[in-house]
This record gives sequence, structure tokens and C-alpha cells, in this order.
Amino acid sequence: CLPVSLPLAAMALIVTTLLAIPLGVLSAQHYGSRLDHVIKTGFQLTLALPNIWLALLLIMTFAVGLHWLPAGGFAGWKSGVIAIKSLLLPVLALAIPQAAILARIVRAEIRDKAQENFVLGARARGLSEKDILWYHILPNAMLPVLSVMGLQFAFLIAGTVIIETVFSLPGLGRLIFQSITQRDLPVIKGVAMLLVGSVIIVNQAVDLLATLIDPRLRRQSGASS
Repeated sequence: CLPVSLPLAAMALIVTTLLAIPLGVLSAQHYGSRLDHVIKTGFQLTLALPNIWLALLLIMTFAVGLHWLPAGGFAGWKSGVIAIKSLLLPVLALAIPQAAILARIVRAEIRDKAQENFVLGARARGLSEKDILWYHILPNAMLPVLSVMGLQFAFLIAGTVIIETVFSLPGLGRLIFQSITQRDLPVIKGVAMLLVGSVIIVNQAVDLLATLIDPRLRRQSGASS
């Protein structure tokens, strides 16, 4: 189960990040413009879509309509490219709603950090707006984004319950679903503890990564010790 669910959640988080950060930055750069309103409307529409409905829509479009990807099942990692293709639609079904959430946070953090004094100082030194955004604003905006990404990874693991059932994937999600229908309490408790442990580990990893990125946090941790 774990060899399916963990890569599925990790791939979904990668796709979430690849979608969210460029869209959030683009929306913040064009704040108040028509493009900004279009992107924000897309965020709202995406958040309004239930995961199961989005999964079925992806199946109807890319599997039934275009025949580009399989509608479900998993042949095992030994099948190579076929295994990756089997996970693409579930990854998109998990990642698209989370990308909308993360992109809104990226947009808000960039707009907030753009008002800070260090940005005024960078402009006073003659730096271009592009350099200010990528080398000053975005690195400072990433700390809250990292915290949200840690929570999202835990949510993605838990969110596989529905998605793995829809796509007939042999992961933790389908195991939980089958255990609930069969009232297998020991398995339910074991999987729940595993999910809780994964949340704790991911949050600790995010805290360590934030400490490595922000020297202020390193100084605070050193002073507290």
C-alpha cells in the first residue's frame, strides 16, 4: 500500500508546487489587472470542485475521450512508464485543488512582503523589479508557503481515500475504504496511526527546512538552547 500511496502523495505535492508558485507569482505581479481577476476566478472555480467530480471529469476527458491515459488500475512499479501513466490522473485530481489553495497563499504573501522596508531599500539601491521579486520578496514569502506545503502533504496522503477508490489503486486509501466497509477496526487503527506519524514527520521536516532557509530561525533556536 505504501509504495503506491506515498509516491502518489509526493508526486501530487510536486505538481501542486509547480502549478501554484508560477500562478501565485503571476497573479501578484499583475495585481488588480484583468489577468489577476481571471486567475483568482480560476482558483475559486477549482476550489468549488469536489475531488471525486474532478477525478471523474479527468477520466472522461483524458481516458475515455482522448485515450491518452488509463482510467484506473496500477500494474506495479516494474512496468515503468505504464506505472507513471497510471498515476498521472490521480495526481492531477489531488494536486489541482491544492494548487489553487497554495497559489492564493503565494499571491498574498508576495503582496504582503512587497510592502516591507527591505523592498524599499532594494529599490533605493537601483535593483530591477524582477530582481527584487525573485531574490528578495519570494525567498521571504516562502517560509509560510513551506508550512502550508507540509500540511498539504499530510492532507494529500489522507485524501487518497477517495481518489484511490475511484482509480482502483491498491494503496492506503482503498485499504481504509475496504476496512471501513468490512468493519475491520485493527486495520483502521493501524492506518490511522500511520497517517498521524507521517503528519508528525512531515511537519518536523518542514520546520528543519525552514530553519535552514531562514538564518533568523537558526539564531532563535541557538539562543533558546
